[in-house]
Amino acid sequence: MQRELVERELTEVGPKRDGSAKGRQRTVTVNVGESPLTWLHSRGHLDDRQFDAGERLRADYERTQLSPSVTMRWDPVRVDGGGAGDGLTPSERQLAAKARFDGAMTEAGAGLKDILWRVACGCEALPDAEKGLGWPTRSGKLVLKLALDRVADFYRIR
Repeated sequence: MQRELVERELTEVGPKRDGSAKGRQRTVTVNVGESPLTWLHSRGHLDDRQFDAGERLRADYERTQLSPSVTMRWDPVRVDGGGAGDGLTPSERQLAAKARFDGAMTEAGAGLKDILWRVACGCEALPDAEKGLGWPTRSGKLVLKLALDRVADFYRIR
């Protein structure tokens, strides 16, 4: 699978409370262009197989165009059918991606796909996803890894 390089956009982020005895706030430099899966993978929390499965799921989610968008499509019209070389029209490629996405989410299972969607497709940070689901702190990583293992099996990633 070909990984695309994301340009780093760094920003200073500070905590909501004072972090030092002198009253100065502590700040941390974060890359806002980095996905939660990339963050977990780069710090050794996800192996290559799990990361690739999450990226494949996110790519299928984006190809299905399920996320909210503007009502007008400003993409240039392609007369040649998009040039993907697979003999499918753009609508057929979208339907095939939707079938793969639905199959992967079904394979993940009812209890696991909630956090999987939030982190891989919704690009929520793991602590935010745990809080949104009402889960205890630090419980989401294990569940996410189980879900990604199942999705890797679905996509036949070795």
